[in-house]
Amino acid sequence: MIESKSRGGRPRSEQAREAILHAVDDLLLEVGYAALTMKGIAERAGVGRQTVYRWWSTKAEIIFEASVADAEEELTVPPAGTPLAGITAYLEALVRFLAHSPAGIAYRTLLAAAQHDPAVAQLIASRDILGASAQAVLDRTIPRPAAPDQVAARLIGPAFYWIMSGRDSTELDIRELAQGFLRSIQAHD
Repeated sequence: MIESKSRGGRPRSEQAREAILHAVDDLLLEVGYAALTMKGIAERAGVGRQTVYRWWSTKAEIIFEASVADAEEELTVPPAGTPLAGITAYLEALVRFLAHSPAGIAYRTLLAAAQHDPAVAQLIASRDILGASAQAVLDRTIPRPAAPDQVAARLIGPAFYWIMSGRDSTELDIRELAQGFLRSIQAHD
């Protein structure tokens, strides 16, 4: 979980925090990033604006915290019997997250905002949720890959590009992506 900066005052209420994180997910889907406000988040969560501002400075920080927590859960795949099964399971989870999950949609929204907002770009750069999840699978699948960040990027890249460019996720051949990734890794060994 992301640690929000402490601003003093009363300790964070877990119930209020959960309400705020759920509210930001709901409102993002309903009104979009541009129309999302801290006031609207507070009203939807049933808390005061002061409560929201006590823990987060911006709507992007709230969205990011909600995305990271959900991504850690949604992108965790159990160990599989073969490298192909493990990579395929991860790519299926990645596509589900990016294309269908409210947390993935929130993450994509932040990526778009980061293109013109340096503070959001810095926030996203503070924690590579996709890279970390890919690395966990790679650690079990590929013994000591050279340049692990680049290998993770090669795993994530094609599915990420497909979804971010607005293509239909059902037209993506995930098994073929997994096979191609594994062939590329073997070619570099």
